[in-house]
Amino acid sequence: MATQAGKLQGSYLTTRDGTQIYFKDWGPKDGQPIVFSHGWPLTADAWEDQMMFLSERGFRTIAHDRRGNGRSSQPWEGHDMDHFADDLAELTAALDLRKAVHVGHSTGGGEVARYIGRHGTSRVAKAVLIGAVPPIMLKTDWHPNGLPMKVFDDIRAGVRADRSTFYKDLSMAFYGFNRPGAKVSEGLRESFRLQGLLGSLKAEYDTIKAFSETDFRADLAKFDVPTLVMHGDDDQIVPIDGAGKLTATLVKGAQLKVYKGFPHGMCSTHKDVINEDLLLFIKG
Repeated sequence: MATQAGKLQGSYLTTRDGTQIYFKDWGPKDGQPIVFSHGWPLTADAWEDQMMFLSERGFRTIAHDRRGNGRSSQPWEGHDMDHFADDLAELTAALDLRKAVHVGHSTGGGEVARYIGRHGTSRVAKAVLIGAVPPIMLKTDWHPNGLPMKVFDDIRAGVRADRSTFYKDLSMAFYGFNRPGAKVSEGLRESFRLQGLLGSLKAEYDTIKAFSETDFRADLAKFDVPTLVMHGDDDQIVPIDGAGKLTATLVKGAQLKVYKGFPHGMCSTHKDVINEDLLLFIKG
């Protein structure tokens, strides 16, 4: 698929359908680009630990707020994986990124998969999927390890009823703070809630369908670059058996790294470990 480059102005990209996508562009501009796609219902801010670490080591790091999230504009429609992937493609084309490493967490892992599925790897050197939603989250005939629809219906109900409280409560399982002996960071929980509240209710509600029901098998089959699949075996949001372990068998030559006891939000709770492993894979 031919990719049209959007219009850049400062820290914003205006896409071909008029959506403004906010992005951060850190580190030396001549460094190898590392592009980050965030999870639901977060923003580019969720990647700051990784961006600072890698930019300090000579890499150019880019992260954007998905349409409808964070500081990006809030269109009524378009909250699906095809639009997310096309926005990412427009951003990489506008910035003329080449030999980029694409890193996606959770819903962002689906965005990276669909980006490669729709736009190929001509600009991509490597891919990293962290606690990512592919190949599909929903339980189906071909995916018995998926989650029942009631799980996602309950998320939709929580978001509609009182999303501020829902996000605050969700942060406990997201970061594994509900486990015995866990050291709870109230600051991290508040950051999760505030990032979620920056986005539009409509976008975040619609994205639940996108991250739960999208089938990424055809996208994963098109991966032809070195790929690292990172997943915590205590991920309570995207359970590893139906996600990371299966994805690693569907991406040719993928490397699977399982983190014992790590939660879904391990990029924050165990950032030092994740950062070093990212660096090792990128440089390897």
